[in-house]
Amino acid sequence: MAMTAAVKDELSRLAVTKTCCRRAEVSALLRFGGGLHIVNGRVVVEAELDTGNVARRLRREIHELYGHQPEVHVLSQGNLRKGTRYVVRVAADGDSLARQTGLLDPRGRPVRGLPPQVVSGGVCDAEAAWRGAFLAHGSLTEPGRSSALEITCPGMEAAMALVGAARRLGVAAKAREVRGADRVVVRDGDAIGALLTRIGAHSSVLQWEERRMRREVRATANRLANFDDANLRRSVKAAVTASARVNRALELLGDEVPDHLIMAGRLRVEHEQASLEELGQLAEPPMTKDAVAGRIRRLLAMADKKAKDMRVPDTSAAVTEEMEDEMDTVGAGSER
Repeated sequence: MAMTAAVKDELSRLAVTKTCCRRAEVSALLRFGGGLHIVNGRVVVEAELDTGNVARRLRREIHELYGHQPEVHVLSQGNLRKGTRYVVRVAADGDSLARQTGLLDPRGRPVRGLPPQVVSGGVCDAEAAWRGAFLAHGSLTEPGRSSALEITCPGMEAAMALVGAARRLGVAAKAREVRGADRVVVRDGDAIGALLTRIGAHSSVLQWEERRMRREVRATANRLANFDDANLRRSVKAAVTASARVNRALELLGDEVPDHLIMAGRLRVEHEQASLEELGQLAEPPMTKDAVAGRIRRLLAMADKKAKDMRVPDTSAAVTEEMEDEMDTVGAGSER
């Protein structure tokens, strides 16, 4: 979770000057961090956060924007709680703050999605809403095969509102239910980078993109190495198979083989794992690999024809299952 902590730390220090954006961020922080509670018949607004910087930022913004003085309570790590948590609570005049931040509509009913002023606001409000949602309940995994930016939402309505805000920012996000919790997920690497940039995590984007690039380069190098290794093992297997067949062909034909075919066949048998190009260089005079392949092909064709006339096993019979298993075992060992 190192990237999550880095992004939240950077966002908690981000200076925002526009009042509408500050209000949208506070609304999202309260909506995704906790929301409303009824205590002794009174509305209490609170948000449970995982870093002290975010808690201090929320307390300051509520005081400066709405004039309320929130309380901050620290919940120490326990058996059921991972890490220290910070609860920002407004008990006095909680009803007033809930209406001001859009958590309650004018009739006093809870707003289950994002407040109307955020939904109908500008693009900057959508950015601020995503910033608040990430600070409240967001996570960012390391770049890789399963990289994702994820927000845990208080309900499906809030998740769909966040998906709509992402669409306004040109980012494709999906809402889904995972283990009984509603979540909004962005998985595409380019989309994650674009979203982090839009919400203000510029330094974290550079770090994330650097790690992403490093992983992609490493993955590409591994794929190329595996490809080369597979090609090499296939070449060796084909050479060993051809050597066994040529040896059988020389036994079948005896003295009936032309000298130039005997030379190519003996090169194949004596240098079992050599490539055709290497066999051509060993020949006297040197030959191209196509010339070597052509001579071996004619040698095998002559031997298979004679075996058919004699009604005996042809050259393919020289390649046994034990030989193939041994070659597969050697190839697997070299791959490890």
